[in-house]
Amino acid sequence: MSAPSVTAPSISDADRVFAPDEPHRHPSVSWVQARLLAHRAPEPLSPRTAPLAAAPGLTLAHQLTAIQPLPSFDTAAMDGYAVAGSGPWRVRGVVRAGTTWPAVLGAGECVEISTGAQVPAGACAVLPLESAVPMAGNRVGGPTPPPGRHIRRIGEDAPAGSALAPAGTRIGPALLGLAASCGHDSLTVRPRPRIGVLITGDELDHTGRAGPGRVRDALGPLLPALVARLGGETRHLRHVPDRPTGSLAQAVHAMQDADVVLVTGSTSVGVTDQLRHLLDEAGARRIVDTVACRPGHPMLLAQLPAERWVVGQPGNPYAALVAAHTLLGPLIAGLSGRSLSGLPRVAVTGRVRRAAAGLTRLVPVTWDGDGARIADGHRAAFLRGAAVGDALAALPPDWSDGGPAPLVLTPS
Repeated sequence: MSAPSVTAPSISDADRVFAPDEPHRHPSVSWVQARLLAHRAPEPLSPRTAPLAAAPGLTLAHQLTAIQPLPSFDTAAMDGYAVAGSGPWRVRGVVRAGTTWPAVLGAGECVEISTGAQVPAGACAVLPLESAVPMAGNRVGGPTPPPGRHIRRIGEDAPAGSALAPAGTRIGPALLGLAASCGHDSLTVRPRPRIGVLITGDELDHTGRAGPGRVRDALGPLLPALVARLGGETRHLRHVPDRPTGSLAQAVHAMQDADVVLVTGSTSVGVTDQLRHLLDEAGARRIVDTVACRPGHPMLLAQLPAERWVVGQPGNPYAALVAAHTLLGPLIAGLSGRSLSGLPRVAVTGRVRRAAAGLTRLVPVTWDGDGARIADGHRAAFLRGAAVGDALAALPPDWSDGGPAPLVLTPS
């Protein structure tokens, strides 16, 4: 598959729009602008020091630099003979990885050497073992290699003090190995944002089959795994009833050790929906108040006093998944000091129910050659398409079958 183009974050479509089928006509931001607002809203969390073993998945708070050169000595890149001058050469001894040769080689001398071993002083190249010709009298012949051949010079990969990875890099296995190879035992990192999850609703069953008039809670199992994938840490997960009024406010204010409180359900304007009223009473600052997309339109982002954040998302599972990728993921990236990734833009084929005019439609897709195809099963409450898909396609309002769309990658 050829590399898809990437849509860089932009604020070109920052205009607020109205969802024409919403009876209360909440002013909405576009889906692209919602991601940008969520990412730019927070200051990154304060850095701390973490040993390498505790750093996977965290984010570099400071630039990673080489505290010693790489390699730190002239290194043999092949098994063979480190030779001085022209051959044939008298074999003086053997140098294996982890040992050194104490003397200086003179012209016409060599040592047998292993890959990764330190090249002795005086050696000008390494003659590969397969090119060497054993000779009588403890000598070896072969073509004279050009100076420097099969030697990795000190600092060739990275001089001491050179920049290896910028601040904001998410720490994975390769970066851990890189840090260790140049002498680091710990890294200065941004911690994972702490997420408190509140799942609202009186209709939820949490085990087995749902009873009459009830539904099985899908978000309790889904959200902690998704939070981890997005780079956060689920500190609490609690179920909050719709009644009595005030239950949600108590639960939100109890999450004092969470950087972000994620509320599922209760984001609309129905009788049992408490979140917007709660935020108004708390004097919260609204960052995003509804998004011009389907599903997930009633999602919101607000800032409570004391630098705590609230993400509200619908209670329907697929709509909640869309909202998490729209607001929670970018918010976690901002808190972690990471940049907001550009989105690959590819041709998307398939049929989908049209959203109202002006709205972005989020649908699960699977790779199909150089493009993507819409997966079946993506109503607001149904997760089949997302479960088997490779990404979510953000179909713009003017999309038609085969047209390009940005993708939010969601690997399993």
